[in-house]
Amino acid sequence: MTVSVGMGIAAFPFADARGFWRWIDLCEEGGVDSIWQSDRVISTAPALECMSVMAALAGRTRRLKFGMNVLSLAQRDPVLVAKQCATIDVLSEGRLLPAFGIGSPFGPEWEALGLDARSRGKRMDECLEIVGRLWREDAVDFDGVHFRLKGASIAPKPVQAELPMWIGGSSDAAIRRTGRYGTGWQAGLDGVDAIARVIPAIKTAAAAAGRTIDEDHYGAGIAFHFGRADEPAVAQAKAQVFRRAGRDIPSYFAIGDADAILARLAELVEAGVSKFILRPLLPGEEMVLAQTRRLIEEVLPAVAARWPRK
Repeated sequence: MTVSVGMGIAAFPFADARGFWRWIDLCEEGGVDSIWQSDRVISTAPALECMSVMAALAGRTRRLKFGMNVLSLAQRDPVLVAKQCATIDVLSEGRLLPAFGIGSPFGPEWEALGLDARSRGKRMDECLEIVGRLWREDAVDFDGVHFRLKGASIAPKPVQAELPMWIGGSSDAAIRRTGRYGTGWQAGLDGVDAIARVIPAIKTAAAAAGRTIDEDHYGAGIAFHFGRADEPAVAQAKAQVFRRAGRDIPSYFAIGDADAILARLAELVEAGVSKFILRPLLPGEEMVLAQTRRLIEEVLPAVAARWPRK
């Protein structure tokens, strides 16, 4: 198993674009594996659109991989998404990591866009089939409930011969969907116990579909903070996660020193996770930059020593 540490953001914690690029350059130069941008379209708080970020990263970086964490595919046109992914993969010379999810039923996008949240599962399944076929086939006919295509094609195809398709979600439907379509899986707001249950279930679902998923392609995100758990700002940030998840998830957080963060990663590796997305818990440009520097200097070398790359 190859353990890799990437970084992610949801909101936009920077004063302007220069702050964002300072962070990206720091990650590129510091050996961070990948960058992940959450999908937020309808929002009152500042948040970047994830596909636009992917395109910008393709031009700014030379080494970093990058992906969406995760794109709510049921809210998008699948042909356009397939074309966007292929284009970005070509321009980045094969560094895109597409990741798709069903979208929260409580997200404001459904009402704002006039979409029925109850149909998101079936829309997602149709979208995944269309996107995957457009990446591989020269002409796609599709007759579904939500989408119909005749002779659809995109060119150029992705640079990666088999462009990854990471799937998010931990419901029974998401497990079946990952087993059928996914080349990888990303946990959402899930704790260690839930992840330890989902990964074997995905392997079983993939086997039932006559497929396998690489052992290195199971991912999870955690919120980290170099500091004390009793800091008022930490309690406030954890409360925001609680409101989003609707439950307490202690193992979603890694708070303390480098050893505490490494110990949380080790718990998740034991559960089967090999790809990590670490998100600074507290907002603010200087806080994010300082926390990222400490992660690069104190945690990444320890990860490389404990889990050497193949």
